[in-house]
Amino acid sequence: MNFIGTLLNVILHLDKYLNVIMQNYGGFTYVFIFLIIFCETGFVVTPFLPGDSILFATGALAVSGTFNIFTLFIAFYFAAVIGDTVNYHIGKKIGSNILNKKTTRFVNKKYLEKAQNFYDKHGSMTIVIGRFIPIIRTFVPFTAGIGKMDYFKFLLYNAIGGLMWVLIFLGGGYFFGNMPIMKDHFSYILILIMIISILPAIVTFIIEKKSGDRNENIVTNTET
Repeated sequence: MNFIGTLLNVILHLDKYLNVIMQNYGGFTYVFIFLIIFCETGFVVTPFLPGDSILFATGALAVSGTFNIFTLFIAFYFAAVIGDTVNYHIGKKIGSNILNKKTTRFVNKKYLEKAQNFYDKHGSMTIVIGRFIPIIRTFVPFTAGIGKMDYFKFLLYNAIGGLMWVLIFLGGGYFFGNMPIMKDHFSYILILIMIISILPAIVTFIIEKKSGDRNENIVTNTET
């Protein structure tokens, strides 16, 4: 099975994998999930890691006592805030060099450009809104660092966005994930979460594509 297939399999069966990890490694599992969220938000080279789905899955498992919900909240919140902070400083330090290069080996410049456009459109609120959009979530703090956004303003929006993100997805898993219908169709629920998460990005892409095509047709007709 290739890397993408393996990753997708892990994401869709997070409840089973996390259960096994918790049984074998106990409290170290909290360190493991902390690192996943930290890396997903902290480094532009790891946007593929599960974010929304792992919050929801661990929240659901907390109902049965596999995890402690308060420990999860603390681990995820600090991982999210510290991750974005690290990403901001990396962007501030080396982001401009990456933008000036035509190609980069580890950073997808298309995602970086989309995050930049998103940031230009929504301003400081991008730090909050971007939390709820996979991939964009990883690139937004990096972009804020490139734009040298005021650090204390960034920290404020970072703290608010991280709090909302963790409360909604972790809380959603805790309060709804253990319902019979949820337990029986858990993999489908995770797929639905992923679809809902990337839906805003898809809609934005379609709108921008149509707008670009329309502008291109106007230019073509004008030239004719």
